[in-house]
Amino acid sequence: ATTTSTCISSSHKVIRPTTAFLSSSSLSHHRKDASKQHMSSSSSSKQAPKKKKKSRGKDLRREFIGMAKAVDRGQFAITYNPGGKDGISFEAKSGLPARNKPFVVLGIESSCDDTGAAVVRSDGVILGESLASQHDIHEEWGGVVPGLAKTAHEEKIDLVIEEALQNANLTMSEVDAIGVTVGPGLEICLRVGCERAKEIALRYKKPFVGVHHLEAHILMARLPFGNLERVEVQPATEEVHEAVHAMSFPFLALLVSGGHCQLMKCLGIGRYSIIGGTIDDSLGEAFDKTARLLGLPVGGGGGPAVEALAKEGDPKSIQLPIPLQRRKDCDFSYAGLKTAVRMAADKLRLERGLESIDDLCRQDKANIAASFQNVAIRHIEQRLNRAMDMIGNEQEEEGGEKIQSLAVVGGVAANLELRSRLEKVCDDRSTSWNMFVPPPRLCTDQGSMSAWAAIERIMVGSSDQADGQEVYARFPFSA
Repeated sequence: ATTTSTCISSSHKVIRPTTAFLSSSSLSHHRKDASKQHMSSSSSSKQAPKKKKKSRGKDLRREFIGMAKAVDRGQFAITYNPGGKDGISFEAKSGLPARNKPFVVLGIESSCDDTGAAVVRSDGVILGESLASQHDIHEEWGGVVPGLAKTAHEEKIDLVIEEALQNANLTMSEVDAIGVTVGPGLEICLRVGCERAKEIALRYKKPFVGVHHLEAHILMARLPFGNLERVEVQPATEEVHEAVHAMSFPFLALLVSGGHCQLMKCLGIGRYSIIGGTIDDSLGEAFDKTARLLGLPVGGGGGPAVEALAKEGDPKSIQLPIPLQRRKDCDFSYAGLKTAVRMAADKLRLERGLESIDDLCRQDKANIAASFQNVAIRHIEQRLNRAMDMIGNEQEEEGGEKIQSLAVVGGVAANLELRSRLEKVCDDRSTSWNMFVPPPRLCTDQGSMSAWAAIERIMVGSSDQADGQEVYARFPFSA
């Protein structure tokens, strides 16, 4: 017999099967056996180190309670650090394409439930792209089912790559390098894209880049898309061609997605200093769970559904608590707000004499959605203002290069209400900040982000070995 448990990936709710609980009689026997084994092992000096190791593991878990998740404090065996100890000693492990003229990269993305591929030129032009969504597959489950996602990736990966190349009017032999997401994400989904990318790189003898999914989101803010009023130009050298970016390092990034909510200083490629993160739920997860509570369709993501409904509601109609008011740091928390929304909805249900929350009228649901979104964004505004204050104080005390730009990235960055209110935060500062947000379609997972992140790595002389490249469900930035 099986039951289900939930695990949150980098962008969506994930549903996994787990073994059902033991019966009471089986549990009793299990405890007796465990007790005997413990008595036996405690009498043997050889077992003592294992006991200490287990105790140390518990101590470490206690040590991190109440702290932001996915932050490297020495507890992770593998972290992302392409520049080495000093952050700038990059290695071209699989070689580099000629960089004194624009080159072309095929990017592949399969970290969760969208299979994406894109061909991007190193001057920022997206030549061709293709995306296969799995929204219809996972709609009935209320979240991403890893096994179904993996199968769908396997079915679509070759078609998506071929379509991206056709849209770019290029063949595989004309591509100069391959980039693919290797983590963080759903491991069995990541492996589909990674293995295909490795096969291509080795067969066609192309430089290979294992892309960090969160860095790819961040770097999309530097992609020179559209008609930008301001651009940062990196002059050509003997080795690399002139590069144009929407924004330059260093800058502050707010990453908001289904699995992550982080504020970090971005100092360069592979160099990120996290100053705030979620201690429980992410903003995207809170949007998804609110959408499910209200009976909204979540196949295309709960965020867009809640945002659309919130336009019909009164954001001040329902009083909800702003999280972490007593904590004067930059961390986030949405678990309490999620619970408060459920309680408020249930209170309305009782007042209306209804059997379930799903029976509430559309206006009541719209008011809940609008009130939730208002407070969720207010929490972001407060944390962001504090982070900006901290950065300003540090610069006054320590000097150094000034940070006055904000990048808002990740799937939730497509939310127009969030964009509008964060832009006001930047404008209302005593010294206004510049805010950069990718176009909505480039905020969510797609192949262009993998291709562009690979281009950024290649431009600083960094590539990875395709043979032996692993994928990582957890892949924090190195401290």
